Amino acid sequence: MKSNKRLLIFLAVMCVCVLALWLSASLGQGRRQYEVETQVYGVPEYRSDAARAIDAYERLMERYMDLTERNLFSVSADVKVVVTQLDAVHAELAGLSARLARIEKHLGIQPDPATVSTDDTTAPSPPASPRGVSRYSSPLP
Repeated sequence: MKSNKRLLIFLAVMCVCVLALWLSASLGQGRRQYEVETQVYGVPEYRSDAARAIDAYERLMERYMDLTERNLFSVSADVKVVVTQLDAVHAELAGLSARLARIEKHLGIQPDPATVSTDDTTAPSPPASPRGVSRYSSPLP
């Protein structure tokens, strides 16, 4: 009986150990380890409709100024070409005027005093109107 008692105690201790091992293993399987990654995003600032409209207007004005600047550069280039062409025409006309003056002098023709100017940069004045008032200004009532 003593040996049966010892055997029974041994079996009981073994059952308790096996049960303890089984419970510890099964409880650990029920727990899963979760990895939580924290993601912190910046909260965008609150913008009112007026602020968005002002920003849109500023972008529009920047585009307009860039477009205007590009157009002014092209106009400037065109004006330079026209000025060089006008300078060439002016030089040719000055040469023709000098040639005509030499021809008139050689032939003894007196130039018309109304069309002759002493300076190349001054133009003849417009004729006066019959009433003595300049045709470019309005007469007073």
